[in-house]
This record gives sequence, structure tokens and C-alpha cells, in this order.
Amino acid sequence: MKVNVEIDCTPAEARAFLGLPDVTPLNEAMIAEMQSRMQANVAAMQPDELMKTWTSFGLQAQDQFRRLMEAATKG
Repeated sequence: MKVNVEIDCTPAEARAFLGLPDVTPLNEAMIAEMQSRMQANVAAMQPDELMKTWTSFGLQAQDQFRRLMEAATKG
């Protein structure tokens, strides 16, 4: 015996039928918050800011490597 049931409804209708909550307002609030955070961080993505970050990290890494090598040769 084979039974096929086909239901034609929208996602909103299915949620209402199953008693699930409508999370549309929560979703819209989360999207708005994500957009505002991304816009606030756009300045950090400017090429000159990226280069400042990368070069400072690179110099620190070189200095740490030099210290490690000096310690290895002394010990």
C-alpha cells in the first residue's frame, strides 16, 4: 500500500499550522545588527590600515624569531 500526500502551502502557512513561532522580526533585527557592525568595520579594511596591521605584526614576528635564534646560540 502506498499513500502520497501533497500539501500546497507557503512557509508561513506551514509554520502557523504546526504552531511554530514567526521569527521574521528577530531575523530582521539580526540582519540590521550585522549590517551595522560590518559598516563600522569597513574602515579597518582600507589598504593603508591593513598594511599598518600587517607590517607591525611582521616586525614583531621578526624580532621574536631573532630573539629565539640568539637564545638558541647562547644556550
